[in-house]
Amino acid sequence: MAKKAAYNVAILGATGAVGQKILNLLEKDKLPINELKLLSSARSAGAKLTFLDKEITVEEATPESFENIDIALFSAGGSVSKKLAPEAIKRGAVVIDNTSAFRMDEDTPLVVPEVNPEALKDHKGLIANPNCSTIQMMVALKPVKDAFGLKRIIVSTYQAVSGAGLQAIEELKTQTKQYLNGEEMEANILPAGSDKKHFPIAFNALPQIDVFGENGYTAEEMKMINETKKILSAPELSVAATCVRLPVVSSHAESIYIELDQEDVTVADLHKVFSNAEGLVLEDDITTQTYPTPLAAADKEEVFVGRVRKDLDHKNGFHLWVVTDNIVKGAALNTIQIAESLLEQDLI
Repeated sequence: MAKKAAYNVAILGATGAVGQKILNLLEKDKLPINELKLLSSARSAGAKLTFLDKEITVEEATPESFENIDIALFSAGGSVSKKLAPEAIKRGAVVIDNTSAFRMDEDTPLVVPEVNPEALKDHKGLIANPNCSTIQMMVALKPVKDAFGLKRIIVSTYQAVSGAGLQAIEELKTQTKQYLNGEEMEANILPAGSDKKHFPIAFNALPQIDVFGENGYTAEEMKMINETKKILSAPELSVAATCVRLPVVSSHAESIYIELDQEDVTVADLHKVFSNAEGLVLEDDITTQTYPTPLAAADKEEVFVGRVRKDLDHKNGFHLWVVTDNIVKGAALNTIQIAESLLEQDLI
């Protein structure tokens, strides 16, 4: 299909953390934009945001908001996406959705552009952006799978509170002050806003992200398990996840154990694969204490990998440490990169 010189783009959820980061990244991105429309709930409508030195008033999102829109970047919650995505698609827009609403839908591509851009060819007007924790793990592990085969993944995450939204960041700051002042900490958001109990996150670690399922895993853990298999087109792959929230503002970290198909792989082999992988930066030198940290990864676009080492008991096993900014590559940037890939493949 014929490419346009520039595209009409809408950001739904423009006043949220991910929406604002999308807006920020678009200012320096190569996505050709003709008109940019900012949309939100009625509560946030009327706010004014700046894009390329131009002030734009945020509008309330309605079905009619998507008239003449080519690309709609959704980041306003699953219920909103379920309501408005079909309306946007009906009006000719291609929707890239940041929520979990459509990720496991059989007809909806679930895409990390460095990993499975070919999946975009089957889109029917809707593409799902994976869970932030899944994205960084896929960027690190897809090149390993391609080079040596992959039969097992066990991941433990150390996730930043920004993954739970701006209110969670503010609660961490408030609780930190309360703790240092010897006051009782108030908890209203974490580990899951919809669950019965809430616990302080300041100076703490919560082994629960989202609600528990009947199998004992949380929704976040099941997202990582199911999304990994879908993105890699590997239903037979063994995947287990434990997701933990830490008192960190930005960037998720993951300790990942993998088992390869090949038996003769070395750390040097993995280093070579990581060094040549798109979107990945290798930081791994124990002689200089070089390894990724959430603080260092904040506001960066890349996925960082380090602490690569062979398992002491399993000849096919390796351990690695993966860190990225969950709002940047884990959400906003991946969304924009999907749009770019659609244009590169003439799929809009």
